[in-house]
Amino acid sequence: MRSLVFDVGETLIDETRIWSRWADRLGVPRLTFMGVLGGMAALDRSHADAFQVIRPGLDLDAEIAAWRAEDPDGLRENFDGDDLYPDVRDSLAALRAAGYELIIAGNQPSQAYDALLAMDLPVDAIHTSAAWEVEKPAPEFFAKVAAVAGRSPEEILYVGDRIDNDVRPAKGAGMRAALLRRGPWGYLHAERPEASQADLVVDSLADLAARLTT
Repeated sequence: MRSLVFDVGETLIDETRIWSRWADRLGVPRLTFMGVLGGMAALDRSHADAFQVIRPGLDLDAEIAAWRAEDPDGLRENFDGDDLYPDVRDSLAALRAAGYELIIAGNQPSQAYDALLAMDLPVDAIHTSAAWEVEKPAPEFFAKVAAVAGRSPEEILYVGDRIDNDVRPAKGAGMRAALLRRGPWGYLHAERPEASQADLVVDSLADLAARLTT
């Protein structure tokens, strides 16, 4: 392997604060919202379905626009450096020092690029699905991953927290895949028989770095 490509949500970014703000915005207890979100993960439904369970008929785009107008300077549905998982910076630094090319590429809106760039992470490139105009698990997303890495697929390890969005499509593109046990999807998917499709199942990025640098 020459290139390591990382998902964003629940791989690099702890989304607890984001979902907590959403719960407050929708007027439900935080545990309720996160419990429903976990239910979506268990049922193989999109996280977007959690909003419809909590508030049927919600126009999510309109709600985000209204929130932006009411709180233009707040984080709202976004993240910043305080949301990085504690092991991210040191693990990426160790992997880069070991000679790996490091790329961030995940399903993220356009504003996530600036947020990630501002963190000054030790990576070689940052890409978002919004900029590429294609989202995981589409094969075209992983074709773009290979193109920006400038490697053959078998030289690339894609690291993410989901079998459906990360492991299976990365393997389908000829890449290797690591399943990260964190976040609702990560813990649930690691318990499934399909987790055996991953080349590695790791508990943290520190665990991944230890395995790939020793």
